[in-house]
Amino acid sequence: MEETISLKEIFEVLKKRLLLILLLMIGAAGAAAIISYFVLTPTYQSSTQFIVNQDTSEAQSVDINQIRSNLEIINTYNDIITSNRILDQVIEELNLAISPGALSEKISVANSESSQVVKLSATDSDPELAAEIANTTVAIFQEDLPELMNVNNVSVLSEAVVPANPTPVNPKPMLNTAIALVIGAMIGVGLAFLFEYLDNTVKTEQDVEKTLELPVLGVISHIDEKDMMTMGKSVSISQKRERGNFNGQKKKTV
Repeated sequence: MEETISLKEIFEVLKKRLLLILLLMIGAAGAAAIISYFVLTPTYQSSTQFIVNQDTSEAQSVDINQIRSNLEIINTYNDIITSNRILDQVIEELNLAISPGALSEKISVANSESSQVVKLSATDSDPELAAEIANTTVAIFQEDLPELMNVNNVSVLSEAVVPANPTPVNPKPMLNTAIALVIGAMIGVGLAFLFEYLDNTVKTEQDVEKTLELPVLGVISHIDEKDMMTMGKSVSISQKRERGNFNGQKKKTV
């Protein structure tokens, strides 16, 4: 038989497990903040731009076909920049103790659609080294290009510089904490409904009616010695006989 759950029941489950949900949210957010601030190494990014254009010594006017050709060749240039031929020279020039493959992972090359401007970005834990990698890579690429492609149509637009107060691009503590907070809430809500689903104990009259699918005929209250003494002193007989209305007393449902 298909079971349905009302919004009231959902709210009651969440209210019942609210402490668990809050603890998971706080724990996940705290762990993310600690890892972001104290465990992960911050990395900095520095970028340089260069433009791919026709050789002004060969063409005095703008040639639309030449521009289209330059756009098409940019993808080839992107592959050349991250090739071992260029990166080996960068490693030697900067005395880096990494492989060309590792250096390639620090470099990204991109250009906007239909734009002849190419942006090369380098990331490193040292902001000054990130700028040196970006500038040296473009410089070596510009020097080797005439030999490789028999063209000289690359000009540097802007060099990578280190700002006065460099800001790391990774990690992002606030973003990581926010994501962890949401994940903690999702896990907490999931566990709340899982625990509720696995809880087969009978606690209320409604649980009896739901489990047995029978109406509750009456409720027998459990009265201990302390309650008897209290009732003998201050509680009237009419109050005692009210159905299941003994304050603080256990009840037995039949």
